[in-house]
Amino acid sequence: MIGLYVWRVPWWGVPRALVRLATDARRLRATPGVRFAKLLGTAAGFRPTDTDLTRYAAVVVSDRPVAYREGASTRLDLRLIHSRGRWAGTEPFGAPSATPSDGPILALTRARLRARKAVTFWRAVPPVAHAADGRTLAAFGIGEAPIGWQGTVSVWRNATDLAAFAYRHPEHRAAIIRTSTEGWYAEELFARFAVLDVVGDRSVLGWSEGGRGRA
Repeated sequence: MIGLYVWRVPWWGVPRALVRLATDARRLRATPGVRFAKLLGTAAGFRPTDTDLTRYAAVVVSDRPVAYREGASTRLDLRLIHSRGRWAGTEPFGAPSATPSDGPILALTRARLRARKAVTFWRAVPPVAHAADGRTLAAFGIGEAPIGWQGTVSVWRNATDLAAFAYRHPEHRAAIIRTSTEGWYAEELFARFAVLDVVGDRSVLGWSEGGRGRA
C-alpha cells in the first residue's frame, strides 16, 4: 500500500510540528508493516522561499494500512504506475501495476541537488512552475530539508493531461533536457501513481476541480 498523508497545523503549533518532523520519522519507519516512510515539509510553490510551515506530508509504503497521524487532514491512496530512480538509495514503491487508469494521476518528483548546481536549478524553476499553473487539480512542493532535498507533488485530471504537459510543453521539455545536460541532481526519482481514493479535506492539498490546483 502506498499513501500520501497531508495535514495542517495552526501557527502556534509550528515549533512542535518541526520537532515531530525530526523525531517521528524513526518511529514511523519502525511501525510493523512499514517498508518505506518519509516525513516532509511542504511549500506553496517549488522554491525555498515558498515554504509553508503550517503544512506537512508523509509518504508511506506499507504491507497493511497505517494509521499515521490520526488527525491528518487528507490521505491519498495510490497505486504505482511507473517509477524511475532512487530515493535515499532505494527504489521504494515496488513493482508497477499493469492496470491502466482513466482517473486522476499523481506525479511525484524528488531530487537531491548538487550544491554547485543549485543556483542554475532555482533559476530554471519559475518558467516551469508558471507553465503548470491552471493545469493541475493540486500541486505543491515537498522537502526533506529547506535547501537541496526538494521535490514536487502534482495531481492531474488524467494521464493524458499529465503527458501533454510533461512531453509537449516547451518549458517542461527544456527542463528535461537541461536535467541531463547540466547534471543538477546527485539523486533523483520520478514516479506516477493512480489516485485510488482521497480521504479527508481536499482543500489542504489546494485541490481545485476547476483545474487551478495550487496550494
